[in-house]
Amino acid sequence: MSQLNCPEGYVYPSSIVRQGGVTYFLCKLHANGERRLGIIGDASDFSGELSRDDRILLCPLSAQNAAALRLQLPWLRPAPLGRQPSFGFGDRLGCATPGHIQAMRSTCVGQPMVPIYAQQSVRENTRTGRTPQQVIDFAMWGVFQEGWRAPWGADADHVKEVGVLAPFVDAGYTFYTIDPSDHVDNEAQTDSVEILRVKAESLPWAELGVAYDDLHRDYCQGPFELDGLTLVFDEEILLRALVKYGPAVVHTLTIIQALDEQMGGRPYDLEMSVDETDTPTSIHEHFFIANELLRRGAPLVSLAPRFVGKFQKGVDYMGNLAEFETELARHTAILHHFDAYKLSIHTGSDKFSIYPAINRYARGYVHVKTAGTSYLEALRVAAKDEPVLFRRMLTLALARFEHDRATYYIDGRLDRVPAAEQLTDAELPGLLDQFDARQVLHVTFGSILDEYGDALQQLLTVHEDEYRTGLERHFARHLAPFCR
Repeated sequence: MSQLNCPEGYVYPSSIVRQGGVTYFLCKLHANGERRLGIIGDASDFSGELSRDDRILLCPLSAQNAAALRLQLPWLRPAPLGRQPSFGFGDRLGCATPGHIQAMRSTCVGQPMVPIYAQQSVRENTRTGRTPQQVIDFAMWGVFQEGWRAPWGADADHVKEVGVLAPFVDAGYTFYTIDPSDHVDNEAQTDSVEILRVKAESLPWAELGVAYDDLHRDYCQGPFELDGLTLVFDEEILLRALVKYGPAVVHTLTIIQALDEQMGGRPYDLEMSVDETDTPTSIHEHFFIANELLRRGAPLVSLAPRFVGKFQKGVDYMGNLAEFETELARHTAILHHFDAYKLSIHTGSDKFSIYPAINRYARGYVHVKTAGTSYLEALRVAAKDEPVLFRRMLTLALARFEHDRATYYIDGRLDRVPAAEQLTDAELPGLLDQFDARQVLHVTFGSILDEYGDALQQLLTVHEDEYRTGLERHFARHLAPFCR
């Protein structure tokens, strides 16, 4: 695209689009580093102020202007991605998408991997103070800035109740992760058969739409010959799966029904996630969940079981790698048997030791979901370039950790994280590579952003290229095992 000048600021060259006699581009103002949408030509649907030379309408990156630009440039709208291998990039700050795109371009050239650039859970939105619309708009501006024209998705992550759907639907999300973990009976993992029978009697049989005798006949009449795996159910195995996950299946179907009504026929991707539970999902339970959802017509695109071992925030897999691979092979045998969805890996950031096995066994039918690792890379920039700010954030994180960790399964310990005053400036960036410090900083993001979010945003505006390069380097390690 030919050079374009704006008297007020720097024009991102990849953003320049000429269409229908109108030129659109993104500009970074010299005065304060804020970005503006620039328009030369008919801008009747946009609001802004004219540049000094009266040639360009400079528009704030508002929801109104974002919606108007999406109408003109359809590739700025997220789309359903189906069963293609996909990668979810969480962005708690709203400025990481350019780095995510750079990682995709440098690592996955010619590969089928597709990105989800807008991804935020209800819990994360609550802690960051952002709305679903803001999350999708921030990602869209990054897509526009970098000139990304390929499909990309938007994930309404960890939807637990029907009541939270509307803002995501209104904002145009295309991927819905239903999390019925509150309806999973973890005690069924160890209940006796007698207790399981009693619990089974009180299950929501009307909503399940099937009688127990019919389920017993369907599951226990003979072995299921899958993709290299023979699966045999007996009464105890069936009861354990039914009691543990039956209500979760019902709750998922309830949310799907409400989502279908609100989407009004628009296509979307659906994921069912039971990863945030106390006990692993057995292969029999995986089969039961998938079978019950699919035979009821659920539009399942991906499924996230709870694997053996520990998937904790911002650190590598914790557990026996041989055991994990053995169980993964069995889970993917079920995946390939149904041939209807992909395997979703939640808390998937930084799990470098298991990525190759996941890609090999899933044969490309995989979705990897990350959340806070992009935020940690932002803190790395702060530790290097603004040590005074980083020290304040670290001190706050240490003070807030015990409170903020309440909704996370983590092993990070405060006594293993040095206080800010114990470290030299040169030692601060190293905390972003230390197990306990990564987890402490990761789960306290809400408290840190409440207090220092504006200062961190300003820092990343000044060091935009450094943050983008750091994200590219970090996510290249994530993407490479899936893009070979």
